Amino acid sequence: MTPPKKKATGKGGKNGRKSRPSVSPPAPAFSPAPDAVDRERLLHGTHHDPHSVLGAHPAPGGVVFRALRPYARSVTVVAGGLRAELHDDGDGFFSGLLPLTEVPAYRLLVEYERTTLETEDAYRFLPTLGDLDLHLIGEGRHEELWTVLGAHPTTHEDVTGTRFSVWAPNARGVRVAGSFNFWDGTGHPMRSLGSSGVWELFVPGIGEGELYKFDIARPDGSHTLRADPLARRTEVPPATSSIVHTSDYAWGDEEWLARRGEIPVHEAPFSVYEVHLPSWRPGLTYRQLAEQLPAYVSDLGFTHVELMPVAEHPFGGSWGYQVTGFYAPTARLGTPDDFKHLVDALHRAGIGVLMDWVPAHFPRDAWALAEFDGRPLYEHADPLRAAHPDWGTLEFDFGRREVRNFLVANATYWCEEFHIDGLRVDAVASMLYLDYSREPGQWTPNEHGGRENLDAVAFLQEMNATVYRRNPGVVTVAEESTAWDGVTRATHHRGPSGFGGLGFGLKWNMGWMHDSLQYMAHQPVHRKYHHHEMTFSMVYAYSENYVLPISHDEVVHGKRSLVSKMPGDWWQQRADLRAYLAFMWAHPGKQLLFMGQEFAQGAEWSEAHGPDWWLLDSAYGAEPDHRGVRDLVRDLNAAYRATPALWQRDTDPAGFEWVVGDAADDNVFAFLRLDAEGTPLLSVSNLSPVVRHDYRLGVPDDIPAWHETLNTDAERYGGGGVVRTDPLKPEPQPWHGRPASIRLTLPPLATVWLRPA
Repeated sequence: MTPPKKKATGKGGKNGRKSRPSVSPPAPAFSPAPDAVDRERLLHGTHHDPHSVLGAHPAPGGVVFRALRPYARSVTVVAGGLRAELHDDGDGFFSGLLPLTEVPAYRLLVEYERTTLETEDAYRFLPTLGDLDLHLIGEGRHEELWTVLGAHPTTHEDVTGTRFSVWAPNARGVRVAGSFNFWDGTGHPMRSLGSSGVWELFVPGIGEGELYKFDIARPDGSHTLRADPLARRTEVPPATSSIVHTSDYAWGDEEWLARRGEIPVHEAPFSVYEVHLPSWRPGLTYRQLAEQLPAYVSDLGFTHVELMPVAEHPFGGSWGYQVTGFYAPTARLGTPDDFKHLVDALHRAGIGVLMDWVPAHFPRDAWALAEFDGRPLYEHADPLRAAHPDWGTLEFDFGRREVRNFLVANATYWCEEFHIDGLRVDAVASMLYLDYSREPGQWTPNEHGGRENLDAVAFLQEMNATVYRRNPGVVTVAEESTAWDGVTRATHHRGPSGFGGLGFGLKWNMGWMHDSLQYMAHQPVHRKYHHHEMTFSMVYAYSENYVLPISHDEVVHGKRSLVSKMPGDWWQQRADLRAYLAFMWAHPGKQLLFMGQEFAQGAEWSEAHGPDWWLLDSAYGAEPDHRGVRDLVRDLNAAYRATPALWQRDTDPAGFEWVVGDAADDNVFAFLRLDAEGTPLLSVSNLSPVVRHDYRLGVPDDIPAWHETLNTDAERYGGGGVVRTDPLKPEPQPWHGRPASIRLTLPPLATVWLRPA
């Protein structure tokens, strides 16, 4: 039982003594130094809001100033006529309480052992990113992500400096380390901007050319030093630092950009020269390439170049297909502005620029994207989904909206910042299928029980829709080797599979490439048994918008160069190559040829030394062995561009008619290409090593005469000279189901083009 309370007796207390009034202990004097918790977190790089501690803040008795300046001997606040040295609290902390009524405009005077610096305080500034930017980042919808993340020289609150920002949602803390702070990020902790996962810091007084990385405290408290995922410039590999960059390049390609979209790509001439920039002419920089590459490509008549990946990559032997710097052109050949100069020079020469883009995977380098903030971030959290089984790399998590945003924005970045005219998207098949190169038990079906990667499908659709909407006149090209339905169908059109189209403009025709090269590799005496390998492509030629690719992949790793794939002696090999190229240029679809194949290089390509240019030197007997093939490629492109029948209806079945597609015993293929007005071109290939005299072919009866406009057996190409110079008049004898016919002399291992005279 609780005893009853005693009744108070006036002012007296127990035993009649007077009671003392209750008095609170005096409040401790305000200490300007950071408390132990903040101090510890700042020193260990795990503070989420350093601006709440460092800088200047109203406090009892005035304004408290705190600075974290490792290695400084003293720090002095300078505000107008006020100069006040802060107390050295140890470990690089300095603090002081000044009797001020409000936070003044101030600077810091920092004394080191050998120098004294007067600088703005990075911790007196408001955030540089607004709520809208953070909202869009969180939604995965910031289409200009490169303008807000990364390092940006800027003027903030009338002070010049660089804004650093990085997405690292799992980090306990992030600091900026670089050449400006002797690679010790202790004094430059970044603040977390709410739930966005973005960390930000404005550093006054630094700008173009500074090296930096992000020092990230992982969830377990350990640290990792990482290159900026959105760095726009990097060190030359094997160095891995990011570099603060701002562009001042003045473009001169306005005319090109204004007219590049006048004709849809699939209805326009599109003949592509594929180039590996570091090895095209080894040792040349971007600016030196700008002096040579446009002239060479223009002379050969190609409409476009396709650059193997130029985004930064640590290992040159990957040819650029293992990217670490998705927003930075490789520094091996120069600066980002130097690369812009090359693109500009190609545009001013009338040449479009395509670029290989690699969104399927990235390498595991410990300074790059892998487990960027200590946990899987850019890669999928499921190790089986993350690990690419073929290349030892990591696959992007296409289902994470911020990762998808990173890649979609990257696609538009190259088109908008570097005026790229098209993206050839690498390894699309590996993205589309959950079981790609995986055995049973190594993959998990999608929510419908299928093997399609629904996240990758959605990503590719979003990427294509965004790129086309923002950049009229560009084209996206899929390297896709399967029979996926609707690769070049619009994203809003559903096909039999139930999926919308992927939205690409063009697709590499890997089936045509494989079949036709397999046919050409056979001895002519055996080709009649493989005739279908040259005709089967027309069964599906209009299922997609196709490019016919003879790419770098076909002339490396023991596959031999294009001319070396051909059977027979050197003369026959070159003849076969010439005939094949003319067949390819006449076949429905756009063309792509890898460097060195245009002059019948005999050796496989090597990134170490590039094409064997010496083969074109007449001192080595190059006339006409190699120069002849190059002259043919030049003439093919000239005739192609001047003949709408060869490109205007590439995706329209009405633009093609077989004349004879079943002459297997003769190794002969003949077909008509027709332009929008019905004007024809007749292509005839004799892929046997014998001359065929009086070879009759059915033709339309409304053409009074045919003229031979190209013959790969011409002597100037290195052929035997079985050519015809006079017009060829049709005879009224029906043939091949046509009302008239012509009789030709077909040269051996050759292709002939004829047009109405």
